[in-house]
Amino acid sequence: MELAVIDLSPYLKSESEGQLKELCSEVSRSLRETGALLVKDPRCTAEDNDRFLDMMEHYFHSSDDFKRLHERPHLHYQVGVTPEGVEVPRSLVDEEMQEKLKQMPKQVQPATPKGPDCKWRYMWRVGPRPSQTSFKELNAEPVVPEGFPEWKETMDSWGYKMISAIEAVAEMAAIGFGLPKDAFTSLMQQGPHLLAPTGSDLRRYGQEGTVFAGYHYDLNFLTIHGRSRFPGLNIWLRNGQKVEVKVPVGCLLIQTGKQIEWLTGGDCIAGMHEVVVTNRTTDAIKLAMEQNRILWRVSSTLFGHIASDAVLKPLGHFADSPLASKYPPIHAGDYVEQELSVINLKGNKGQV
Repeated sequence: MELAVIDLSPYLKSESEGQLKELCSEVSRSLRETGALLVKDPRCTAEDNDRFLDMMEHYFHSSDDFKRLHERPHLHYQVGVTPEGVEVPRSLVDEEMQEKLKQMPKQVQPATPKGPDCKWRYMWRVGPRPSQTSFKELNAEPVVPEGFPEWKETMDSWGYKMISAIEAVAEMAAIGFGLPKDAFTSLMQQGPHLLAPTGSDLRRYGQEGTVFAGYHYDLNFLTIHGRSRFPGLNIWLRNGQKVEVKVPVGCLLIQTGKQIEWLTGGDCIAGMHEVVVTNRTTDAIKLAMEQNRILWRVSSTLFGHIASDAVLKPLGHFADSPLASKYPPIHAGDYVEQELSVINLKGNKGQV
């Protein structure tokens, strides 16, 4: 099955909600049924993505000692670098999820991780943060590596463009769900949005079947990715079907996170996914070696969040849904901190 590709241009050019109703319904339907969506945004070009990937490949290709200078474990790794071997996939520590996995048909079961993810990640905050907040750690100052004069401009430029795409999709989804246009975006203002590219060393971990990111969902509102140079992302649709994602050149992939599940009272559910070395990955590795390119798989991932001090609860008519009671009101920041402690990013290694 191919995911729907939505061109955002008609929405960005037009103010009339009436003529765009069908397009907005398609966005909400795709998020509800598949937990994912491919979009084309004229503001986010393939060249922008390439410029970002080039810089991040050079960064991840640097020595481990250099990269560890940018580690901030006391801030839950929510800024700077997270080394490989720190992030623990949810499927490794969540017993309820493990039971569900055993019940899945063999051909759609995810790969079984042997331990923490063998990927690095860099967290870069995008957009303004609140001057007054109860969640200071989640709104920490950025970390800039030495020797990358273009770092801040490249990160901010790509980050702001991807946030703009998320905001357009969030407005369209709200209209498609029968909510006010700003139902989601008003809650995203000054959210702790994070540009969070991952880096996986294909020379060390390029064998087919290696798990870069074990089966998990995202804890934020919507996640957006530019196209990676090395395939490997699998997602699970709501009906249980497993799909290897192919992102066309110039497109962005959007996935539903746990916060949109909360706000829609379970009408949308957080999309499950993994990143694994497949035969398509190994083909791309061979080609990269022939072309003498850097062998790091970089994902240009951005986590779009609801503001930490905003309350997560089913919105509008979703408050009347039969599942609404499963989603009691909680501050987004409290929810994020709970989730981070489970996946080991709060430094409580002995407690997961």
